[in-house]
Amino acid sequence: MWWHDPLSRIPTVGPSAPLLSYIGAYKFFTNARTVLYEGYAKYKGSTFKVAMFDRWLVVVSGRSLIEELRRLKDDQASLEKASEELLRTRYTVGKFDDQFHIPVIRDTLTRNLSVLVPDVVDEIAHAFNECIPTDNDKWIPVDAMNIMPQIVARVSNRIFVGLPHCRDPKYLDLAINFTADVTKGTIMLGLTPAFLRPWLVRNLLPTSKTIRMTGDILWPLIAERRRLKMEHGDSWVDKPNDMLMWLIDEAEGNDARVENLVKIMLNVNFTAVHTASHTFTHALYNLAAEPHYIQPLREEVEAIITKEGWTKIALMKMWKLDSFMKESHRVDGTNSVSLSRLALQDLHLSDGTFVPAGIIVTAASTPTHTDDELYPDAARFDPFRFSRLRESGDTMKHQYVSTTAEYMVFGHGKHACPGRFFAVNELKAMLAYIVLNYDLRFEHQGVRPESKWFATAIVPDSKVKVLFRSRQK
Repeated sequence: MWWHDPLSRIPTVGPSAPLLSYIGAYKFFTNARTVLYEGYAKYKGSTFKVAMFDRWLVVVSGRSLIEELRRLKDDQASLEKASEELLRTRYTVGKFDDQFHIPVIRDTLTRNLSVLVPDVVDEIAHAFNECIPTDNDKWIPVDAMNIMPQIVARVSNRIFVGLPHCRDPKYLDLAINFTADVTKGTIMLGLTPAFLRPWLVRNLLPTSKTIRMTGDILWPLIAERRRLKMEHGDSWVDKPNDMLMWLIDEAEGNDARVENLVKIMLNVNFTAVHTASHTFTHALYNLAAEPHYIQPLREEVEAIITKEGWTKIALMKMWKLDSFMKESHRVDGTNSVSLSRLALQDLHLSDGTFVPAGIIVTAASTPTHTDDELYPDAARFDPFRFSRLRESGDTMKHQYVSTTAEYMVFGHGKHACPGRFFAVNELKAMLAYIVLNYDLRFEHQGVRPESKWFATAIVPDSKVKVLFRSRQK
């Protein structure tokens, strides 16, 4: 009987009985904010569960359990398997078991940041000038939810595939649309019975077509680079220093890896474009709602750029800018849960909770990030909260890129987002460029539109526009 299920011992937010649990699943899908905050308020420091349409999701909170979750060994609980289940990657992205791109992102990309920052800044300037062509003192409305993915895709792909492909409209459209298709596909598949999912993928999801069309663009480039590598060895004059080349180097001699290069590049784009563009749009909205913060940011950026130039070191010294991005991401994240793991073995948590194998466990990140006990006046956007903390003590802990059990926007522990060092530099450089070159505000000054929740995803309001004009002083 259902009441003998070991999960029945974990408190439920919403109905838990068979059939009635679907009411809870509907509520979680349509109003996850209320469900998660209710669970956090009732069971803070412990666990609770919520219903999804095809599974139960066990949610932990509190430093002790979050640290316990992130310390689980890979043979106990899997981030990769949890992502496959939650994002339906078998259907939306395509299955490839060899995740050889992860160490390339974590190690090679991060190691090359000092060399790559000037290229990032160059592409930022080109992208903003083309996408937001201001006319002196005239305010122009900008659809940020549409424009920011285009800019992020260009800037990211300057490092992923280099020039000229990072400016190829067809390639960029495929990368951006793939991101949107995966997101929509994840939602649709979550509402579809398992036996109907293959049919839905064949008939309603265009990801296979996108992979094929992207391959038409990238395969000739891959073939040419492999030819040059075969002729000249591991290095040659003007050998590209970008993600695609690093992946080609790693795939050499492994046919399966080579065959998956296009899928991996699209997967990298999905992660980079989706998360970074929403994160930056949130930050842009916060700045437009309170444009008086532009001046202190502008003064910091100008002083450091004058001394250091556009370098990684310069970006590291921009504490106020770093704090603005970190605080924006705290208050307006892109996902309300973090550290999701699929239990590969039965788990016995320290609070007495038993989690059977096959269940996904996650951490309540947004309720944690807005907890007054962790962040005084947590609901208020305080842009220089973290720069003040850095000035008063621990300069490392309060950097945007750092993760803790109280700050999980990039995950936490050994499986924290491997590309966060690149993403942070990219986002900070974009914000620095904006404060140096533009004035901005909302059409209705001071009103920051409330974000939209779709299950656990948090999305900036797409109906508002930000007004831009060329910097006037």
